[in-house]
Amino acid sequence: MAEIEFITAEVCPFAQRTHLTLMEKGLDYDHAEVDLKNKPAWFEAVSPYSKVPVLKHDGAVVYESAIINEYIEERFPEPALMPSEPAMRATARVWIDYCNTRFIGAFYGVLSAKGAQAQGEAAAKLTDMMVTMEDSALAPLGSDPYWLGRDVSLVDLAFWPFFERLPAVTHYRGVHIPNRCPRLLAWHGAMAARDSVARTRHEPAYYIESYARYDAAAAE
Repeated sequence: MAEIEFITAEVCPFAQRTHLTLMEKGLDYDHAEVDLKNKPAWFEAVSPYSKVPVLKHDGAVVYESAIINEYIEERFPEPALMPSEPAMRATARVWIDYCNTRFIGAFYGVLSAKGAQAQGEAAAKLTDMMVTMEDSALAPLGSDPYWLGRDVSLVDLAFWPFFERLPAVTHYRGVHIPNRCPRLLAWHGAMAARDSVARTRHEPAYYIESYARYDAAAAE
């Protein structure tokens, strides 16, 4: 039995964040899949928010994906997924916070917006955020492939699951990575080529079907 127990659901982007982190660290773990539409009784006992992911390790039960990923980084520091220099670590946390508090809301806001005007405004907001990422985070790094430079980090792993699901937003709302964002497009290609992504990803059709409920709800 592995010392880490990882409780997840394939469809969940937050769970994928932690799945990617475990794989990038090369850690052994036991994997329990939860049906979010029919949660087992034992799950409620280990997940106070009734959400995935959950990590059990060394007597600790940790939840919320960004917190789990920092826990993993602290307990298993090699290979490093955060910079060693304090200012750069702060920068990493700022971008993870940007993802958590702004980008994700805009991502789901596009899908849930009702009516052509609201959907157009939401689409423009999400597109503007991708331009901000291009101009403020990625373009200044030149040709380096990842968010903080040459090496993959927790920032990349925080954002990637939503970009993997972006084809659903493209399908339902026409939003895609703008052509004026070549570094963001290059980042997307670099992430898509990683082994951890290949082992956890689904094809666009999976997300188009999974996210159809948002489009249906928006049409009501």
